[in-house]
Amino acid sequence: MTSATSEITTKGLNTLVHDVEKLSLYNPAHSENGSLEALRAVERQLGETEVSYFLPSRESGVNDMYLHLGCLAQPNHIDRDRIRLAWTIMRLRHPLLGSKVIMNDYNDIRFRYETPLSPDAALTIADQNLEFRSQTKDALIDSYLNGRRTLSNERLSYLVVAFTKTQEDVEHNFDFLICATHFLGDGMALHQFANDFFGLLGGSIDEAGLRQKLEAEWKDYCASEMPLPSSLEDRLPLNLSSKFRQAAAQVDFQLSQKRDIGGHAFPKQSKGERHTVVPTVSYDSVKTKKILSTCKTHGVSISAALFAICNVAWSRVQSKNRHLPIMMYSALNLRPNLRAEKRLHDSYWFIAIGYFNIILPSFLPIKGDLPSIFWHRARSAKVQSASAAKHSMAVSRCFETAKLRGARARLWAKEDDDKAAGIVPPPKPVCADSKTPQKPKVPSTALMGLSLLGNLDGIYKHVNFPSIKMHTLTTGSRQRSGGMLLFGYTFAGKLWVSFGYDENGIEEATVKCFWDGVANAIDEFLA
Repeated sequence: MTSATSEITTKGLNTLVHDVEKLSLYNPAHSENGSLEALRAVERQLGETEVSYFLPSRESGVNDMYLHLGCLAQPNHIDRDRIRLAWTIMRLRHPLLGSKVIMNDYNDIRFRYETPLSPDAALTIADQNLEFRSQTKDALIDSYLNGRRTLSNERLSYLVVAFTKTQEDVEHNFDFLICATHFLGDGMALHQFANDFFGLLGGSIDEAGLRQKLEAEWKDYCASEMPLPSSLEDRLPLNLSSKFRQAAAQVDFQLSQKRDIGGHAFPKQSKGERHTVVPTVSYDSVKTKKILSTCKTHGVSISAALFAICNVAWSRVQSKNRHLPIMMYSALNLRPNLRAEKRLHDSYWFIAIGYFNIILPSFLPIKGDLPSIFWHRARSAKVQSASAAKHSMAVSRCFETAKLRGARARLWAKEDDDKAAGIVPPPKPVCADSKTPQKPKVPSTALMGLSLLGNLDGIYKHVNFPSIKMHTLTTGSRQRSGGMLLFGYTFAGKLWVSFGYDENGIEEATVKCFWDGVANAIDEFLA
């Protein structure tokens, strides 16, 4: 009997579980006398934010994330065995990547992680979620975004490696595609994971050393207590100890929702099944330095400037609803707000994002100093972003948002399931007093979303994998019909702006005019 088993036997399972309702330990292997022999699996309930991403993903993988990294390396520095070993080690460190989802009903959805019984078993399982191809970058990304779903409830992460020879016996071009469901984590987890993975793959440890590390980490991570990372909601430092605090949080949330006003959207069309394209522009290191310097001179980050870029580009495209502002949304990194986990082998693979909106005017003056107006709007975006992150009620707002998103996801999932089963919904009740005047609803339409990742060279420690020269990064997710999301980040010393959208679900002339307007505005105001 192992020491971990002895501790379980003497103290009971409850000593290892911080919340019996949300974390359950299963141990199917027993010795002949019925005593517990090994800790085999662990489960926990999905949190509300995780539920809000899981339920829409079931049919076609909406929001399934990908991270593409293109690099040059000598083939003896990146071979299949090294990739398998590094991938296995990382999956051991982050058990959600190797988990599955079990859905009993809309209110009982669980992660289940089954512990590999040996290092070789871990290697075999990881290898089943790893694929090598000979494929171009564009084909690789297109097949993930528009082909059959790669992931599933049983496969929450996957790694694809494509390679082409560029110089005889000197170097190959490798394209890595790291895939994970969005309810597992967020962009910060994805990029930190990639940095750590390449640190193993391109570091100084040889293959024998990686094998030893795999065996040592299997003992650390699988032969002892192995709790899953807690959900976002369990990590939020909430202080709702009284009914007054709970009521205050709900009132603040409702008031904040009413301030979200937007009256602009891309015109929709239906030309067939969803087909996501990702046009991307990058700026060389000289131009990037100039762009970043210009932003700094005007007291804003490139992220704030990109909100203003999209604002100007859209204002030049459309002429309707000038009296209504443009609203754009973005993700809020909540990791600085979370309680630290006091657990063995804690993982950064969990979703920890909230949401905030940027609201800017939709008109441009016929006369006036347009650059001054542009930078004024960029500074307004900066102030609004900072307010969302530092507001005294930011944590409670995120908690209320998570509850609302979870409830909506369950409602919509049931409607979809009923429709698929041929169940006709009952008619909606008619208001008894139809003569009562209704207060006009303020429009709250968002034009688009922006995912502004900042300086990714602060995450990727290129010096730790000197045998690998990274040159390209593209990221995004599978979208729903008519979806769109703009990404902005710096990587490998270059500024990258990419625009993922459903070309069959959005009116073609408008979206292309807007994208051209984004590039033109960057040249006009930043470069």
